[in-house]
Amino acid sequence: MDDFLKLSASTARFTYGAPRAFSFGDDGRLLWFLRSTGPTDAYDSLWVLDTATGAETRLADPRELCPEPGPLPVVERRLRERTRLVAAGIGSYALSGDGRSAVFPLYGRLYGVTCDGNGQPAGEPREIPAAGPAFDPRPNADGTRTAYVTGDALYTAPGGRVSPEDGARWGVAEFAAAEELGRARGHWWSPDGVSLLAARVDESALQRRWFADPAHPQLPAEDFAYPEAGGPNAEVQLWVLREDGSRIRLDWDAEAYPYVSEAGWESADEILLTVQDRLQQNVLLLSADPATGRTRELSRTTHHQWVDPLVPGTPARLPDGRMLTAADTPGGAARGLAVDGKLLTGDGIQVRGVAGIHGDGLLIEAGQRDPAEQQVLLLDTSTGELTPVAEGPGVHTALASAGTLLLTSADADGIRRTVRTADGREFSPADLSEPLPYRVVPVLERVTEHGIPTAVVWPRGHVPGRRLPVLMDSYGGPGFQDVSAEPRRWQHRQWWADQGFAVVTVDNRGTAYVSPAHSHAMYRGFSEVTLEDQVAALHALAERHGDLDLGRVGVRGWSYGGYLSALAVLRRPDVFHAAAAGAAPTDFRHYDTAYTERYLGLPQEQPEVYERDSLIPDAPKLARPLLLVTGLADDNVHPSHTLRLSQALTDAGRPHQLLALPGVTHMTPGGTREKVMALELEFFRKELGL
Repeated sequence: MDDFLKLSASTARFTYGAPRAFSFGDDGRLLWFLRSTGPTDAYDSLWVLDTATGAETRLADPRELCPEPGPLPVVERRLRERTRLVAAGIGSYALSGDGRSAVFPLYGRLYGVTCDGNGQPAGEPREIPAAGPAFDPRPNADGTRTAYVTGDALYTAPGGRVSPEDGARWGVAEFAAAEELGRARGHWWSPDGVSLLAARVDESALQRRWFADPAHPQLPAEDFAYPEAGGPNAEVQLWVLREDGSRIRLDWDAEAYPYVSEAGWESADEILLTVQDRLQQNVLLLSADPATGRTRELSRTTHHQWVDPLVPGTPARLPDGRMLTAADTPGGAARGLAVDGKLLTGDGIQVRGVAGIHGDGLLIEAGQRDPAEQQVLLLDTSTGELTPVAEGPGVHTALASAGTLLLTSADADGIRRTVRTADGREFSPADLSEPLPYRVVPVLERVTEHGIPTAVVWPRGHVPGRRLPVLMDSYGGPGFQDVSAEPRRWQHRQWWADQGFAVVTVDNRGTAYVSPAHSHAMYRGFSEVTLEDQVAALHALAERHGDLDLGRVGVRGWSYGGYLSALAVLRRPDVFHAAAAGAAPTDFRHYDTAYTERYLGLPQEQPEVYERDSLIPDAPKLARPLLLVTGLADDNVHPSHTLRLSQALTDAGRPHQLLALPGVTHMTPGGTREKVMALELEFFRKELGL
């Protein structure tokens, strides 16, 4: 690897040392966060910033608490995959109701730490006795008790086991919730700190998937439950577990609405939960009585294709009792917000998230101009009036509590975080990460009749008139946006450009944050829309930029981007001349339920859609160089996807290359991504004649 790739690997792609996982506590007085000590330190510590003074205090150092760390509990290791967490040390923490105490797991051990009323630590971190390797600890309102999971059972400390021994998993989020629905937790304390709302997860009907590490044949194989498209899902129930040992099950039509995407206590007398039907065309916000388990419908959001899951913070009840939901504007031009069913926002704003209440308004994250940018705005829920909070060029996000704001702004000059208090003072949590090596300003253009967002990154010092081979580098799938002003995602693309390529990125129809109509164009079919838009956008860009050499076009990608890459050379060898496809879901009949069925429907009802989107039947058509890459410990896109395609290619007598990575997961941690990039570079240099 060259110096850039080594630097990227050693800094976890320039993230080590950057503060993350922010939470306000003590009515906005404390800002809790995780951060390591520098750009090559993988071990995150727990910190707090006192918004009264700006002083930062490290509350817990994982190397002092566990000088010889052991293995992570399997359930935590897998949740880190679901949440794409690469840092070591303290991976997560949870605050008490008053925000002065935090608990966290550390290699299966359980710890707590407290701040006093002056924002100072009240003693050293204390280890909390646990019945076994602890996962996902949560303190109650006053921090006197902690709930945690061990051995798929829910415990409290002090106390003991509170979930029954009935063969189910208690207190955890199932695969579909954590990977696809945005719910990573499975238990919640009541406001009085006495009762627990807990998820009961029965995975007995699911198929098992297995891993065996061929590099270590002496180790036993590992298995896990996986919800495959068209097959059974985990059965999820919610129960109120009381201190006296009694329990009440929340009663809703779980057969019609099997997905629980959010849950929690609204008050001591009410639980709110959000449930969805299997195809995610109906989303219900329910109110549950914890004393009886009875539920009633508060709001219903429907869409004839699918309800877009990309508006965090909805549905919800506003402080005055009105219901906040996400809703498309007529014609699908914008994703907006509605109160009691009445739209508050129009076509000129794409709402992406609700960050909370701030003052008398609703703090929202939204796009107002180019889809590559995001602003923070204050929405008056009575009039619909919008007031800018952070609106300069770039991508802005917000966190709010009791009049205090944390604003994060990202653009070509880097990432800046500012704490702004109600009385006008400002502080910036220290960022100890490696400065980004490149200042990248991609050429952003919207092309074709569909207004598809695109970006071109040229080599630094490129001389106009010199034609360059093209490297298409896109994700292309639903739920993600590639063409964004966030600067870290352009670092690797600038490196690729400096190797002699014009790097082209395309957010084809189906990708996020352009408009509902743009996203929903992928309904009942991935392959045709994805490939059609990628080709059309490439040709449109070539008409504007004569230095794009369409006689030498490579394509690379990971996950859905790997699917796109293999799809490109299999079906359009006239356009694409070589591909590197990493972790590609080659047949969506073998991918998970919640993601796949949302877009493609049930395979039993839409067999032609799944057959059309499968790459396996295309294997005999391969006429271009193809490098397949898979991690043999990937529990998201199982390595069998890549191996099935490789087998089909071999059976058809079509030469290709296969790179199988023992012990590597979907996230490609530990510098694996950079090592693969170095190998991909040699592949493209050879195949494109660079």
